Amino acid sequence: MNTTDNHSTHVHKNEENCNSANKKSRKKSSCCATDDEQLDDHSGHDHSHEHDDLDGNKFLLFLPAMITFVLLGIGLAIDNLFPQSWFTGWIRFSLYVAAYIPVGIPVLRDAYSSIIKGDVFSEFFLMSIATVGAFGIGQYAEGVTVMLFYAIGELFQTLAVTKAKSNIKSLLDQRPDEATVIEGQKSISKKASEIKIGEIIELKVGEKLALDGILLSDTATFNTAALTGESKPDSKSKGDFILAGMINLNSIALVEVTTAFEDSKLSKILEMVQDATTKKAPTELFIRKFAKVYTPIVVYLSIAICLVPILIVDDYVFKDWLYRALIFLVISCPCALVISIPLGYFGGIGAASKNGILFKGSTFLDIMASIQVVVMDKTGTLTKGVFKVQKVVSVENDEANLVCYTAAIESKSTHPVGSAIVQYANLSFEDVIVSEVVEIPGLGLKGKVDGNDIAVGSPKLMKKLNIAYDVVLDSIPFTTIVVAINQNYAGYFIIADEIKEDAKAAIQSLHKIKIKTILLSGDNQAVVDAVSKELNIDEALGGLLPENKVQKVEDLLKQKYKVAFVGDGVNDAPVIALADAGIAMGGLGSDATIETADIVIQNDQPTKIFTAINIGRKTKQIVWQNITLAFAVKLIVLVLGAGGLATMWEAVFADVGVALLAILNAVRIQRMKF
Repeated sequence: MNTTDNHSTHVHKNEENCNSANKKSRKKSSCCATDDEQLDDHSGHDHSHEHDDLDGNKFLLFLPAMITFVLLGIGLAIDNLFPQSWFTGWIRFSLYVAAYIPVGIPVLRDAYSSIIKGDVFSEFFLMSIATVGAFGIGQYAEGVTVMLFYAIGELFQTLAVTKAKSNIKSLLDQRPDEATVIEGQKSISKKASEIKIGEIIELKVGEKLALDGILLSDTATFNTAALTGESKPDSKSKGDFILAGMINLNSIALVEVTTAFEDSKLSKILEMVQDATTKKAPTELFIRKFAKVYTPIVVYLSIAICLVPILIVDDYVFKDWLYRALIFLVISCPCALVISIPLGYFGGIGAASKNGILFKGSTFLDIMASIQVVVMDKTGTLTKGVFKVQKVVSVENDEANLVCYTAAIESKSTHPVGSAIVQYANLSFEDVIVSEVVEIPGLGLKGKVDGNDIAVGSPKLMKKLNIAYDVVLDSIPFTTIVVAINQNYAGYFIIADEIKEDAKAAIQSLHKIKIKTILLSGDNQAVVDAVSKELNIDEALGGLLPENKVQKVEDLLKQKYKVAFVGDGVNDAPVIALADAGIAMGGLGSDATIETADIVIQNDQPTKIFTAINIGRKTKQIVWQNITLAFAVKLIVLVLGAGGLATMWEAVFADVGVALLAILNAVRIQRMKF
């Protein structure tokens, strides 16, 4: 049935969605490289990219830095606190070399590999020149310190990215590889990918469902956290749709498979998770391009600082100007920007996933941060979409026949209103001949039942078919389904939906951050007005066809508003594709809508709209804090370094110190409560 929202439109948005899932091989890249997959690798040194699962490996991960720290501490103590006459020459040199090796050799090796691959101006190259040069002019302690702090920065990066990945990929173990299938009198374990539609799965207590299906048992209770982010038990009854990833909580349940393994809703969500980190925000893309141009310029400038003064300075001392050049080189390394900015967005996506919200790329975090208007569908978005027949009125017909004919037609529909009528009828249609069923988008259905012409839909459908009906129905503030039999008005059904518990809180939260709310629905204006009044929505329009919703959003976009549209039905796909940010209610939303949307709310809670906007704003705020910090500190110390007023210690702070601060700032979002 489609009195309000069905329109068979399938829109595909962001063609890149289809491509990124196939990128199974990742190449190694430095944090100063501009590869789009840099944070996916977060390779840095060899010791970092191998530690996605750090449990039990943290000691080994930190061991090289710990060895260097101890040896460096001994050297500094003998140099400054307890001077020894024997600590000179090759002995002093050997100690600092020993301190340098644990953290320096991996970087030197990576610099060589990068040069062989044609990437000369990598972060590894900058660090190698700066530290080896420091040894060349006798600044052993400074050389070791720069490399040590760089290694510590890499460790923090590894830990931070791992934390973000653990949030984003927490769903990846939710899909079981095997399931128990009933064949005859036997229970057989089969690979989930080999189970066919129509087979029956026996789901034991504590097991996760591997494929989508329909519950055959009378009742069952499930933990839906894998799909919704909420562990609150969800009771299901016979005939209810059960999704892959749900965990059976109380007794053995039988589920008939309705969807192939690769097409299950959980599989689609996992694909979205894998796709999400490949789509970069404009700020992130700019920084990558900036670093690609900036890094070689810095190298050439450092060479100029070292050599040009020989032409203009009378008392030129090569060692002094080389030291200035090395300081300049360390300060100017852009790793604070190129690490912390992608990490900030990565953390934002992770924080959203932790809250049951899937962003299909960091660019949508930026978009959500600037949203000014949130446009919402009604059914399934602000209301539960669980319709119940409240009243049946038959006109010159037997009510039983009216219910039977109407339910027979509606049995060919998947719309919630139609499902409510079928459930209300509670009849078997095996002996009823239903044929020539045609959907009239946004209005209803018509067809034949046992040879009778049946039309079922909104009052607008009756007008379209030139069938007279009681005009009083136009003013009823509930969903009204009018029925015509053989071109004659036969009666009507009054069906009510229920507003979601958190819908009012969602609208209040949006108003607090000065966001305008608009409700668009195919339901009659009286119903829409009633919902709008109860929720205090700014503007509400009813009686809309799918193309009318598109037109309304187009009008808002022409007025230069940043618009988010939230919906769940197939008919919402076109307008979701059109909006700046398309948001799908993903719990039981249509596949077309979920695929088209930029953001998916897994638990169907309207309050998550505010959460998504809040996460977007916090992420953008943190990213710009890091940009400002890095540029300000580097600019100041660069000027001081070029003028000979800054030492290698200031350079360490300007580079690695700022990078550490930026990383710590970026990971804050993963610890925030939204």
